[in-house]
Amino acid sequence: MEQAEPPLPEPPAQPALLAESSDGVATVTIHNPAKRNAMTPAMWRELPPLLAGFADDPAVRTLVLTGARGTFCAGADISTLRESPGTSQGLAVAAEEALAAFPKPTVAAVRGHCVGGGAQLAAACDLRFASAGALFGVTPAKLGIVYPESSTRRLARLTGPATAKFLLFSGELIDAERALRTGLVDEVHPEEALDERVAGFARTLAARSQLTQASAKEFADGRCDAARVDHWQGVAGAREEAAEGVAAFLERREPRFTWTPARGGGFAGTV
Repeated sequence: MEQAEPPLPEPPAQPALLAESSDGVATVTIHNPAKRNAMTPAMWRELPPLLAGFADDPAVRTLVLTGARGTFCAGADISTLRESPGTSQGLAVAAEEALAAFPKPTVAAVRGHCVGGGAQLAAACDLRFASAGALFGVTPAKLGIVYPESSTRRLARLTGPATAKFLLFSGELIDAERALRTGLVDEVHPEEALDERVAGFARTLAARSQLTQASAKEFADGRCDAARVDHWQGVAGAREEAAEGVAAFLERREPRFTWTPARGGGFAGTV
């Protein structure tokens, strides 16, 4: 007689960030389905150390951020804003900046609502893949909140100033197709195809050179001064990544890239 499969673990009853990793891909799931995955102060606080652990883990080569049960994140838990709006916003910005500074590629997999603080998190990822039914909004004008300067600049870099102003001035939601046209989203897929596309692309990223990815991320984000550019050139000259890539191409095999950001170095650990 065949044994029954063990039951899957029940998701936590309380709001939480669920984390797992497999085959080089870490996945962080925002879990607060009773409030459309709104972020609580505890969840904002939890994200930076969670990211730091994955940054220092050489087995993790890319990260996917998503939401539980069909929606990404409806923003910050509004009840916490009444108690201490400044503190809540500070926590959100710290989490957003930690995500933006994560040294490995990050992909937001967006379904349902991606609003307020959820949009902050998605914008802080390197890439955003969305389902066709996703909705995006930046809503501080509905609450009388000054949107953080760093978040405003990041949004404007993605969408251009006019779209950023439209979103910030009105607080209106836009659909996935408009988000794609304005640069807020990189790809849009049917609901049933999103998971497969994100998983396949994450595996592709995990197979590529982390040396190329980490340096390109700093360059593209404008976080490099002349000394940092020299640093990356020195790292490239001292490593065998290029030799392995060329050899793999000539031998018609998959490359085996071995460079990883330095352990214990935090998000700047790229020696």
